Amino acid sequence: MSSTPPGFELPLRLFLAFRVLIDELHAELGRQGHPDIRPMHGFVMQAIGPDGTTAVDLGRTLGVTKQAAGKTVEALERIGYVERTRDPADTRRKIVRLTPYGMDALARSAAIFDDLRARWAAELGEDRLRALEADLRKMTPANLWRLDIPGWFGAP
Repeated sequence: MSSTPPGFELPLRLFLAFRVLIDELHAELGRQGHPDIRPMHGFVMQAIGPDGTTAVDLGRTLGVTKQAAGKTVEALERIGYVERTRDPADTRRKIVRLTPYGMDALARSAAIFDDLRARWAAELGEDRLRALEADLRKMTPANLWRLDIPGWFGAP
């Protein structure tokens, strides 16, 4: 007879699954020409999006201060993933945009995630993986692109 696992195991297992996927993603990104990208960068680049954003809006989306967002943008700019340009509608504002290198990283990430999902399906079985995904959809908010995790992790 199996006993019920302790309640703390569920969030830890979910977090470990996330960590396994993200670590495998970043190892493969490194092999594909993106050795300097870090897990936090993915959240930031998704929040910047294809149209760009300001540091204030980026901070709001990520749930961090404008200063914290600015530091991350500086780091991404140094390694070639983003650039800052003047907003044509308001030259006082700067827009953060993804560079072609940044867009390449996001496109490769999407393809790698598809490959990782296929590996999980091969290991668990497609039906079990689809059931897991359906159950997670049932138990989590509908907004898949909730990008305030950096701020949530750093919140006191």
